[in-house]
Amino acid sequence: MATRPFPRPRTAIVVGAGIVGLSTAHHLRRAGLEVQVVEAEHVAAGASWGNAGWLTPSLTIPLPDPSILAAGVRALVSPNSPVYVPVRADANLVRFLAGFLRHCTWDAWRRSMRAFVPLNARAFAAYDALADDGVAAPAISDAPFVAAYAAEKDRETLLHELGIINEAGQHAAYDLLDGDQVRALVPAASSAVVAGVQLHDTRYIDPPRYLEALAALVRREGVTLTEGRRVTSVDGGAPGRPAGVTVVDHTGVPPRGRTARGDRGGEHLTADVVVLASGARLGELAHTVGVRRVVQAGRGYSFTVPVERLPEGPFYLPTQRVACTPLGGRLRVAGMMEFRRPGEPLDARRIRAIVAAAEPMLTGADFSDRREEWVGSRPCTVDGLPLIGPSRSPRVHVAGGHGMWGVTLGPLTGELVAEAITTGVVPDVLRPLDPLR
Repeated sequence: MATRPFPRPRTAIVVGAGIVGLSTAHHLRRAGLEVQVVEAEHVAAGASWGNAGWLTPSLTIPLPDPSILAAGVRALVSPNSPVYVPVRADANLVRFLAGFLRHCTWDAWRRSMRAFVPLNARAFAAYDALADDGVAAPAISDAPFVAAYAAEKDRETLLHELGIINEAGQHAAYDLLDGDQVRALVPAASSAVVAGVQLHDTRYIDPPRYLEALAALVRREGVTLTEGRRVTSVDGGAPGRPAGVTVVDHTGVPPRGRTARGDRGGEHLTADVVVLASGARLGELAHTVGVRRVVQAGRGYSFTVPVERLPEGPFYLPTQRVACTPLGGRLRVAGMMEFRRPGEPLDARRIRAIVAAAEPMLTGADFSDRREEWVGSRPCTVDGLPLIGPSRSPRVHVAGGHGMWGVTLGPLTGELVAEAITTGVVPDVLRPLDPLR
């Protein structure tokens, strides 16, 4: 059993106010630590805000998929492709793609899948715990989750995937549907839909509403949540010395004109432990504490449209790689995986590609009335597994790299990171996710 090389921590800094960072802050605070969250922009500024909000443990699988190789390189460089890689000179992207493509085999997929199975089994319980603790936003579980296809043969890919998911030990229950059965569950499905799959044991959230409720909870608990302050470096501390981070205003200006020794113009904050939950920018900080795994921004897009007969629950278009969710009286339409730097502007071609893919499959949706057009970056790793656990410094823990599954696994991640920090023992379920692997 691991022994902590320093006393039980009393203070913590969490970098990032997405669902992973806020969940971690909540569990650390409940364990008795004084906690400060430092966020570069605002609560849920990254992928936690504009995603589809699906809680789908049965579909939480490694992102590197042999079907990506089957599509061919030519498809990857097309702006209309569901997975888009812009042709450019970017050393980090080249490193990421080389490792990612090496993992696009079924053997690698199965190895990574074995690590997801025990996490997925606990995902809903972690949400239930947050509800019991006072998060005043629901995780909706009584709505149908339907995948739809324009050709019956197209659903064979999902059925094959569900088969190997079940073989890996993760239960994925489903029913086959014809087009009329899909429309009975989802009246907004168009006549182009001829086949479908209804997935069971799923939930969904309204991401902005849920994250605001989670932020409100941690504030009530006494967590200091500071927005508009970017962490530029992390210090792992040393025996007898706490860990620390250097922060500047979001604009890059040192806060209140303060300068601390050796911090290049920023303000130095210290605590017994630091948790890096900074999303797609995780690699920029984590490499200084020994994390060598590449973290690449996988950008997703979304917008909302009005629909005459709004679906009750998630509506999935797997062939088009488009996810639809009813939120706030409109339908959020989300999709794409675009490997670009996190700070680059929204690419209107990607929005048009989503519209072109989704519009034929929906009826009564007004795609000319698009609102809340958004792009956000998911933190992706080459093997599809998150980076969760202590870094080279036992005072600095890493919590990120979830790819498309940060919403599903965010609350559980916070729970497990807090357990590792407060007990000094990394839970066995996190061993395959070692940031130093």
